[in-house]
Amino acid sequence: MNAVSTEPWVRRALLGLLVLVVLAPLFGWAAGTVGYAEPLENAAEETGAADAASQLNAGVLPDYSVPGLGSSLGTAVSAAVGTGLTLAVCLGLGRLLAQ
Repeated sequence: MNAVSTEPWVRRALLGLLVLVVLAPLFGWAAGTVGYAEPLENAAEETGAADAASQLNAGVLPDYSVPGLGSSLGTAVSAAVGTGLTLAVCLGLGRLLAQ
C-alpha cells in the first residue's frame, strides 16, 4: 500500500474517483431531468424485444440504486460500492500480474 501514499498520480486518480462518486447523484438527477434512457433499452423497446425478455438476475444494485434508500443516497452508495469493487479487483489483478 506504499504506492498509494507515495505516488502523486495514484493520489490524483483516487481523488478523481472520489469526486466522481460524490457527483454521481447529480449525474443521476440530470439524466432524469433531460429524460435520458439507455440506448440498448430503447432499441429493445422499439423492436419488441423488451416484451419477450425475462429477467434472470436483478443484479446487486439494480438501476444504480440501493433498495430502501432514496434516489440520491442510493445512487451515491451504488457509485461508492461499484467503484470500490472495481478498484479492488483491478488492484488485486495488478498485484498478481506484478509477481
